[in-house]
Amino acid sequence: MSRGHLIVISGPSGAGKGTLVKRLIQDVANTWISVSATTRPPRQGERNGREYFFMSREAFEKAIEQDRFLEWAEYDSNLYGTPMGSVLEHIDAGDEVILEIEVQGAAAVKKRMPECKMVFVEPPSLSILEERLRGRGTNSEASIRARMETAKLELSRKLEYDKLLVNDDLDTAAKELADYVTGLTD
Repeated sequence: MSRGHLIVISGPSGAGKGTLVKRLIQDVANTWISVSATTRPPRQGERNGREYFFMSREAFEKAIEQDRFLEWAEYDSNLYGTPMGSVLEHIDAGDEVILEIEVQGAAAVKKRMPECKMVFVEPPSLSILEERLRGRGTNSEASIRARMETAKLELSRKLEYDKLLVNDDLDTAAKELADYVTGLTD
């Protein structure tokens, strides 16, 4: 059995990463989405090991000391990280491991695992990205402005990635991503 790959998928909020990853998991066999660890409490309906690995802050900090994360960061007073053990187990089992993560985290993963494959999902334009964010109806005006500024910074780093994917038409982008991932094992 051949080893799988770690495929890191990044891009601005609203670019369609989550939707493309869901399609990828449906369309390509032996794909597995990496589950992050967090110190935040579970929300209603969330299960440990499915949405996140829920950890105490003390346990998370001990895991940091033991170098058990590919990357980790603190957001909104909670710690989030990618457990290295489960990622490596799935790669060794031949799975294509999908890690959907923001740009800074992706750079940290690339340093730890230079062999990972990096995919950047971008919108067709900034104006379409803004339309998508507004269309969600869940973001405040301040949040939309902040996300647009972050998007500009993230887009400036897209050339650091192995594969650029413009999500203009969902079916086309989903096929392009599936073809890229299946091409890694050919």
